[in-house]
Amino acid sequence: MASARLAHHHMLRNDRIVLLGQALESDVKAGSPSGPLFAENVGMALAVELINLANDPPGEAIRLSNAQLQRVLAYIDANLDQPLTIDILSREAGVSSSHLRTWFKAAMDITIHRYILRRRVEHARQLLLQGDRKLSDVALAAGFAHQSHLAKWMRRELGRSPSELRRSKD
Repeated sequence: MASARLAHHHMLRNDRIVLLGQALESDVKAGSPSGPLFAENVGMALAVELINLANDPPGEAIRLSNAQLQRVLAYIDANLDQPLTIDILSREAGVSSSHLRTWFKAAMDITIHRYILRRRVEHARQLLLQGDRKLSDVALAAGFAHQSHLAKWMRRELGRSPSELRRSKD
């Protein structure tokens, strides 16, 4: 029955699905600077949108315990320079990847991907203010693919480039 409803909906344009597809395409064309976590999140969001086309009622809301959330947050902070995937983080929390995505967003009011980006930007900011490390070294130490990836997210999150931030400390 759900497939019959989905068959009727698939002919309609769904702007969210289009935007998610464009975001994924843009990242792939750029050489995937956002990393595997971004692709996983976009893929999951696409799957959720497709499932929602069938208008199934949402399941019962459950949440991460405080201990689970703290384990995930601590793991992220301890491993900012490493590739972080939903699979790794869901194992850390002891829940499925789909539950972690949903429950993390409910608990933190932000997606895991965006939370990690913000933590990485903050870590890079601290490294930049502490010393005269090369920008490329700071980018890698904060978990960014390269310094232009760091600069893009720093401008987006802080409104300043890494070099502007470094100049402001003087």
